[in-house]
Amino acid sequence: MLTIRPLLTALLLTGAALTATAQTPATMPATPPATTPATPPVLTPPNAAFAAKAASFAGAPATQKHYRAVYQLDSSEPKLINQTLHNMKNALEDPRLKGKLELELVVFSGGTVVFKKDQPYEADVLALQQAGVILAQCANSLKAYKLTKDDMLPYISIVPTGNGELIIRQAEGWVLVHP
Repeated sequence: MLTIRPLLTALLLTGAALTATAQTPATMPATPPATTPATPPVLTPPNAAFAAKAASFAGAPATQKHYRAVYQLDSSEPKLINQTLHNMKNALEDPRLKGKLELELVVFSGGTVVFKKDQPYEADVLALQQAGVILAQCANSLKAYKLTKDDMLPYISIVPTGNGELIIRQAEGWVLVHP
């Protein structure tokens, strides 16, 4: 029994060494090969029929009598706030949607800053209000930031929850836009 144990140990060690060697390819070079700069793909000419169609395309026609979209703003990031307000203005100015568009801006979480008094967004928010946009502020976010309605622009609406407002509007068929 004593002679088998050293033999088994030697076999196990040899097997482990062989396994480790087998997992490392013998053909692998010691240094990685030098890379050559990638050549750009060769582009083929565009499909003439599709190019002609694209050249005459001016956007989808607005065939419905009424369109409704709810914009979600839950970030205090100035770039995202400005982008959202700008996108809403663009939608209101789209000639296809003139007189057919109803918009709502639902603000919660970090986005609450956009409806606070004395913020750089006040003129843009007022322009949206004057264009008939519904401005909805989440009551839960006001509580979380220890704000009252007096801290906010006087022409906004307070809804119980921003998420609830989005859920209800989507169930009513409003398109959700989250820039």
